[in-house]
Amino acid sequence: MQGLLRSLWDYRFFILSSIKNDFHSRFVRSKLGGFWVILQPLSQVLIYAFILSNLLSSRIQGVEGPYGYAIYLMAGLLAWNLFTEVLDRCMKVFVSNANTMKKVKFPRIALPIIAIGSSIVNNVVLFVLINVIFLALGHAVTPLIGFYFLLVPIVAILAAGTGIALGVINVFVRDIEQVVPIIIQVLFWFTPIVYPANVVPEAYTKILSLSPIYVLVESYHAIFVFGTVPNLAPLAAVTALGLALCGLALFLFRRASADMVDVL
Repeated sequence: MQGLLRSLWDYRFFILSSIKNDFHSRFVRSKLGGFWVILQPLSQVLIYAFILSNLLSSRIQGVEGPYGYAIYLMAGLLAWNLFTEVLDRCMKVFVSNANTMKKVKFPRIALPIIAIGSSIVNNVVLFVLINVIFLALGHAVTPLIGFYFLLVPIVAILAAGTGIALGVINVFVRDIEQVVPIIIQVLFWFTPIVYPANVVPEAYTKILSLSPIYVLVESYHAIFVFGTVPNLAPLAAVTALGLALCGLALFLFRRASADMVDVL
């Protein structure tokens, strides 16, 4: 572990410059800049709001106005997009950078760190743009949105632990890339993003609440939609789970790193 941390520190400028280059390629060199970051979640919001707004708006208690459902959607998607982007990029990072790993000498664990950092930067830009939209829609933005900066590392840790472990396995079993998106799609519909949790029967709500993603999304809803402090006890449990998954991922990475380049 100390060796991994030391190597990351020694290559810190490489990691930071890679994150910076990713940001420049996405925002600075693009004519529409940050608009691309919000285009996908905004299109999802427009589609779901058009179809489900009249049906579900009245079920979101504590949110008034014609845009309550759209605000609820955007808050949930902010959490979901960070989780899925970190997981997806970490899962594919070793396969996608196979040529780099073969030709350039550097600590390979830097690759998922760069992916995580770039995903967080993208999500922070989305966070800023969503708050601008909230203000434009007349939704009050409270100081409690500062909890966002506590939730981001929790989401990233959980997604990174899962993604890096899957990324190592993906080097040897390429079916992982095909199976995981299906699981993610199922998980999306079992998480109260498109619908509020109170539309689900209580017996099923207790089952859904066992999902760490459920805890994270509800925490985002608390600070962005309802202006309340998130429940910290479940967040602590999710953090512990994320750290455990990161430990497992690093164990798998160290055991497999010697063979990864040969397989790739």
